[in-house]
Amino acid sequence: MRRNVPIYLVALSVVAVMGYPSKGAAMDLDATPRMTVVYNDLTSARHFSSNAQNYTTLLLEDEKGILYVGARGAIFSLNSTNIADGSHHITECYNHVRLLQRLNATHLYACGTFAFHPLCTYIDTNKFTLPTHFEEGKEKCPYDPAHGYTGLIVDGSLYTATRYEFRSLPDIRRNRQQRILKTEESPLHWLNDADFVASVLVRESMGSYLGDDDKIYYFFTERAGEESASIFDKTQVPRVARVARVCKNDIGGKKILQRKWTSFMKARLACYIPYYEILKDVYSLNNGDWRSTVFYAAFSLSAQWRSMEVSAICRYNISEVRTAFQGTYMEYQDSSRKWSQYNGEVPAPRPGACINNRARKAGYNTSQDLPNSVLDFIKLHPLMYEEVKPVDGAPLLVKKNVIYTQVAVDRVRALDGKVYDMLFLGTGNGRIHKAVVLGSKVHIIEDIQVSRVPQPVETLIISKKQRSLYIGTRSGVLQLPLSNCRRYISCFDCILARDPYCGWDGEKCRELAETPERSRMIQDVLRGNMGCLNNSSQATPVQKNRTVLRGDDVLLPCEQTSNLARAMWLVNGTEVLTEDGQGHFRMGVDGLLLTGTQLEFSGEYQCYAEENGLQALVASYVLSVLPEQLVPQLSPTMPQQSWYSPSSANGDGKFIYIAVITVLGGLCFVLSVVLLYVSCLQKRKGKYSLGVPQASSVELQTVSSNCMGKGSPEEEEEDDLGIFPDGCLQIIPGEATTLSSPSKEAPPAPPPPPPPLPAEFTNGIPTLPNMLRKMNGNSYMLLRQNEEPCTSPLYNSFTEELSKILEKRKHTQLVEKLDESSV
Repeated sequence: MRRNVPIYLVALSVVAVMGYPSKGAAMDLDATPRMTVVYNDLTSARHFSSNAQNYTTLLLEDEKGILYVGARGAIFSLNSTNIADGSHHITECYNHVRLLQRLNATHLYACGTFAFHPLCTYIDTNKFTLPTHFEEGKEKCPYDPAHGYTGLIVDGSLYTATRYEFRSLPDIRRNRQQRILKTEESPLHWLNDADFVASVLVRESMGSYLGDDDKIYYFFTERAGEESASIFDKTQVPRVARVARVCKNDIGGKKILQRKWTSFMKARLACYIPYYEILKDVYSLNNGDWRSTVFYAAFSLSAQWRSMEVSAICRYNISEVRTAFQGTYMEYQDSSRKWSQYNGEVPAPRPGACINNRARKAGYNTSQDLPNSVLDFIKLHPLMYEEVKPVDGAPLLVKKNVIYTQVAVDRVRALDGKVYDMLFLGTGNGRIHKAVVLGSKVHIIEDIQVSRVPQPVETLIISKKQRSLYIGTRSGVLQLPLSNCRRYISCFDCILARDPYCGWDGEKCRELAETPERSRMIQDVLRGNMGCLNNSSQATPVQKNRTVLRGDDVLLPCEQTSNLARAMWLVNGTEVLTEDGQGHFRMGVDGLLLTGTQLEFSGEYQCYAEENGLQALVASYVLSVLPEQLVPQLSPTMPQQSWYSPSSANGDGKFIYIAVITVLGGLCFVLSVVLLYVSCLQKRKGKYSLGVPQASSVELQTVSSNCMGKGSPEEEEEDDLGIFPDGCLQIIPGEATTLSSPSKEAPPAPPPPPPPLPAEFTNGIPTLPNMLRKMNGNSYMLLRQNEEPCTSPLYNSFTEELSKILEKRKHTQLVEKLDESSV
């Protein structure tokens, strides 16, 4: 893949220069949002969440003021005015809810995955309870929540598109009232590993003089099979964005294409880089007439561009889509296994077209009346040669380092009488880009963080009545106002934002929808720099004083609220400050840094925010640079003051010198006393005194039998110290006893030793160091051990002997209530 990156970059350049010539697209490459709003600043946001997860299916009924939310294991009914103000919910509703649509005036229709066995049901909206009976959902809902899915209920019929079963291919189906229809699977697959993202109903029958039928458009991404699909890399199978179309009243063929679509057609949806785009989401809107329908689509680069993260937004007119479906067909070539343009004869009536007045005059009232030649042609030619190109032949927006996952669009009429499209773009890391479409380009107004933890935005819905945006994520639902004009504190801010929702009324920035009287309001969406007078700008900031010594550094902060603004500094109101060659002035995003200040740097510093030809004062400072020495320097010829005479300076030096010597002498004396005391302790028979012995409440003396009553009289005298002559041990748990100093009285004689232990408990310990051991929290003092081996009949290791003694501890207990860990 790395070696193909240069090829992709060259192809990108060729496409950008030749295929899609647009100055607007070049200007908007990696467009910067004007303002950044962090999560903690969302004061007007409302949240809803519960124990459920994956709040990905939203259904808004704006007139009733209800927002239905389908999550994992629950369905909620929320107040659309304030989603945090209580809720009604249904639990135990079959895992991931994928479909939630209004069926009739009293019921909703819902489907869920139900652990890879989809189920559907009817929900009474008045009672909001689940019935006891569920329908089989294999033909209506995907078995896996990770599969792409889209569904619509149109005039009582359910139109869905997904992969329905584990071994099945992606399919577009119609269920319920009308006859069940599917796409053709053989000999050619109409869909090639398709991943569906959206479906849209267009009422083309309304006002049609041709008597046309309504159509459902499906948007998806699939593997490309065209001959030109692998122009960059022959080893890769690229994926391509598609739009498909079916007629609402299609009932399939009579003998050919029985229970199959006779109106299925698909075309490529081009945006930025042909054959290397992944469709993420599609949103449609119109002005009440289907002829004004516009589709906004969000794209990202395909897997071949692993080293780049780019998203694009394209806009398509319904007229361009209809033109593509009325163009030339493609056919599959067995020799090359690719699709190429079809140049042969096309039968009549036109294959794939809906039944209209012309077909009815020819005797074809339904799709079952179509001749076999037409049905055979449709079966082998579902793909169109013409591609659907975006408006102006180029994308509206290209943004690097971001993945757009959702798109929602609102239309707003501004003060100038023009209608602007407002885009709300959800990203893969939990942010919303609010933008306005200005002709052939996009201006991003705000970058809003809507999730504290980065997570993809799954669903976006706009409420015109509540003037709110509802955002569905894995962790919950968020309600945001479409505009927050209070965020713009000055006229310049309000005008430069170019927000069609907001206008300046002379005192503050207000929402147009909340202001009946608009005669005095100011707004400039198209240019963003007209209308504000000097006296209507923000109030003059408070002037601050800064005082530094010569040679020090000082930072003069100048915070810019706009990411598009550039800081401009003035000195004493006239001189434009620029960075000098010596590096004394350094301008940054946070302010002006002055290094190595000089006396001539003193003066008034003013920071202006310059954006789109406008300037606004942001910060003002008065800087005072003082000399390095605050006291006056007198020349040698001038008379010296008494407080600064040389004799006084010499006397101060002598005093400091004597004080230092005295302190050091005292420290040496203290160290000498400590060392003398430690030396005296070491001379007491060469041993340390461990302090006053503390008698242990319980003692257990375990002595080997072969060590009893042996040794010379001198050795017997040493028994008072607990030492046995021939390398045996006396182990005393608890506090270790200490050896008394010769000048003190000897401790009382220890109690007589216990009777000899049986031979099975005797042991010989050949080599153990003279050290203090700790076992089970008790201290043990090892008193002495000879280097000669003990002549014990049973020779075991010290660990084995202790284990035996612990196991048979009851035979060696001399005192009642012994410590459990004593040995």
